[in-house]
Amino acid sequence: MDFLGAFSTDNLLFLLEGFYVTLKVALISIVLSFIIGGLVGTLRFAKIPVLSKVLVVLVEGIRNLPLLLIILFVYFALPEIGINMSITASAIMALTVFESAMLAEIVRGGLNSIPKGQMEAARSSGLSYVQALRLIILPQALRRMVPNLVSQFISLLKDTSLAVVIALPELLHNAKIIQAQQQSYVIPIFILIALMYFVVNYALSLIAKRLELKNV
Repeated sequence: MDFLGAFSTDNLLFLLEGFYVTLKVALISIVLSFIIGGLVGTLRFAKIPVLSKVLVVLVEGIRNLPLLLIILFVYFALPEIGINMSITASAIMALTVFESAMLAEIVRGGLNSIPKGQMEAARSSGLSYVQALRLIILPQALRRMVPNLVSQFISLLKDTSLAVVIALPELLHNAKIIQAQQQSYVIPIFILIALMYFVVNYALSLIAKRLELKNV
């Protein structure tokens, strides 16, 4: 195990470049999936006759597919019908589609956890259904969702490593390149990337705990 050689300046910079890609892809996917998943989850909660059933099929279908399959489909299958995207865009789209379905269920569950009397009281005070949902129900539900949302965001960050199959230049991809150059770097490099993932994910879990305590 050559720790000194593995942790050379060039290798560390190369890993940081990969980690930057990991964080960038994860952040964009988190923002997009939160918006889409929040909208889908809210629409499912509203139980709009036909739309609700369509969304159930889509959400359940996506949730029960492997993320790896979705990544491969976006990158290799979509170009067959004329939809061509870069590696980064393909990874973001696949992660967003998968995580949106997961977050939609979290949002729907959070909304369903609010007693029905809250909605009835809001409507009786003169608020429309949308106003009651936006001003009364959603703020309460979001506080309850925080731990599950952050947990899902942590999973998303880790799931970016699956995009190594389409050669996304993220952390694991760059680590594999370094490891291929020198076998004695394997353990030091993988210990280092494990620590990098741990630091970010542990920080997110601490934030979730603080928010949860704040909202109790």
